[in-house]
Amino acid sequence: MKQNILVELLTFWKNWHFRRQIDLTAKMKFCLRWKSTGVFVTARHQGTPVDTTMYAVSADSKGLDTVVGLLADVVLHPRLTDEEIEMTRMAVQFELEDLDMRPDPEPLLTEMIHEAAYRENTVGLHRFCPTENIAKIDREVLHSYLRNYYTPDRMVLAGVGVEHEHLVECAKKYLLGTQPAWGCERAVDVDRSVAQYTGGVVKLERDMSNVSLGPAPFPELTHIMIGLESCSFLEEDFIPFAVLNMMMGGGGSFSAGGPGKGMFTRLYLNVLNRHHWMYNATSYHHSYEDTGLLCVHASADPRQVREMVEILTKEFILMAGTVDVVELERAKTQLMSMLMMNLESRPVIFEDVGRQVLATRSRKLPHELCTLIRSVKPEDIRRVASQMLRRKPAVAALGDLSDLPAYEHIQAALSSRDGRLPRIYRLFR
Repeated sequence: MKQNILVELLTFWKNWHFRRQIDLTAKMKFCLRWKSTGVFVTARHQGTPVDTTMYAVSADSKGLDTVVGLLADVVLHPRLTDEEIEMTRMAVQFELEDLDMRPDPEPLLTEMIHEAAYRENTVGLHRFCPTENIAKIDREVLHSYLRNYYTPDRMVLAGVGVEHEHLVECAKKYLLGTQPAWGCERAVDVDRSVAQYTGGVVKLERDMSNVSLGPAPFPELTHIMIGLESCSFLEEDFIPFAVLNMMMGGGGSFSAGGPGKGMFTRLYLNVLNRHHWMYNATSYHHSYEDTGLLCVHASADPRQVREMVEILTKEFILMAGTVDVVELERAKTQLMSMLMMNLESRPVIFEDVGRQVLATRSRKLPHELCTLIRSVKPEDIRRVASQMLRRKPAVAALGDLSDLPAYEHIQAALSSRDGRLPRIYRLFR
């Protein structure tokens, strides 16, 4: 029976100021097949929880030596031809234009909430390349980037379905002592700044009435995202925050219908099922090696923005309140189920191995993670939520913002006992 192996090489870079540029090598996605060994190679870039570029190979187990050599050649000796760079510039330009036109605002809101939470530092710097910088990036700039970040201490070679010693021999043969295409000049000292949470607000007024891609009209919506600092994935509270995020859950209103659908997370039960006019309420947890951000994204008609924001602030306050044992056990079971289901796939397993070693220099096995999840108690949820609520909020707002409450009022609501916004009295409406 044919046995497949999966091998990947991950590189890690953390120069926060480079976020103002763009990694064109990450955009140069390619697919290559070698019929003799059934090789399939792909490369991609991902921005969270750490910035990584992954080169992955799937092949027959007998071709390990060949595919590791191929992998090393692709990583260390990229041609970066003028034609490839020009095509990638066009792809980047298209993605930036698509970002402004797409009906799903989640990528842009995620960028905005980070900019608000970490003002002018680390993960708060722009991840999307400014249009004027696209033409400035050439082979020399890319080689400079590769020289600084494609270094041995930032690389991990991971494999699944292969003997460890054989993989080590291949790594020594093809990765050690090899001069890369960018030469052997000494890498510069990269920025190792620690993320500084600031809180704040980022607003973008935009006409959202014409985002429909088809003949059916899409409702004009205002999108709000409110976030608070959580913790890094290296801290012990990372697991309680992951359970809290699962307990909040949420999604789009089309899935929130009546009884029997199995939607038991708080944002479904307390928000979408009770307020028919809300189109979305979803919790997200972004975790990095030195900080984290738990946020809730909601969208509704512009005339109901103030009420929507107050609903969100109330839910944040309730995080530090009573935690029902049944809902906690359901959240923990769901988190463990997602973890184990994902790890049934070999590509996910070897990506998990590589990412954990890259970020923490070690790997927690699935049963260890499940043990940590099971040990989370209601008091752990209340404790981490109370700590989170002591920080200034980060707010991102997109669309018609005429009824958006002032940032000071949102902060006051999150500092109150019930999450209510301060009342505004007007003589005229």
